[in-house]
Amino acid sequence: MKKIAFSFLFLITISAFSQELDINNYKYVIVPDRFDFLKSSDQYQTSSLTKFLLEKKGFEVFLSNEKLPEDLMLNRCKALTAVVVDDSSMFTIKSVIKLQDCNNNVLYTSEVGKSKLKEYKKGYQEAIRRAYETMEDLEYNYNTSIAVKEKVKPEIVKVKEPAVTVKTSVNEINTESNATNVLYAQKKNNGFQLVNLKPEVVFIILNTNKKDVYVIKGKDGTLYKHGESWIAEYYKNDQLVKEEYQIKF
Repeated sequence: MKKIAFSFLFLITISAFSQELDINNYKYVIVPDRFDFLKSSDQYQTSSLTKFLLEKKGFEVFLSNEKLPEDLMLNRCKALTAVVVDDSSMFTIKSVIKLQDCNNNVLYTSEVGKSKLKEYKKGYQEAIRRAYETMEDLEYNYNTSIAVKEKVKPEIVKVKEPAVTVKTSVNEINTESNATNVLYAQKKNNGFQLVNLKPEVVFIILNTNKKDVYVIKGKDGTLYKHGESWIAEYYKNDQLVKEEYQIKF
């Protein structure tokens, strides 16, 4: 029985250690300005409180509606996302803090913080604080060697697009796609969808706080303006793809 207990404790220790190593690879944490269980931005100051508490751990923390550092805007996968999950019952407010990467993989989960206060603002804040108090095992120290590796210029793979057939009222023009691919922007709620002449949707891009910089949805990449052209950069099969477009907004 003692051997079983020791083995279980050993596995927990190894798991916590590996979580810590993963978390140390992230320089930033982003806290949503509104958690899923709330109706408005920073309701009951839940987001700003979570940001404040995680800063005490040594993280560089931003609310999702704040201006982000340029390197983070270009690659949101440099940050963990901290979310508060609500598991409240009729008489008890229960909160859990989770840290997850850009692929929604959970790297750390606190224990449940509870409050029986009836006033929502005080109750949620107390529950979040108590959840944070259970995170004593989380000792964060940013792995600076990650930043050094990122200074090494990655290999850029040129992607050759297939030939595009443009149908006209007179004939069909077969042209070889090149660095001046033309895309047309169609407005959406949080950005645009970019379509080619087929027509088909090539990218869906989301707004950021920086002018002429967009996040490419579903590709962990960015689209930014360079001179008169637009550059799409994203990873494909662990290699950086860089494509140049002309976009008609």
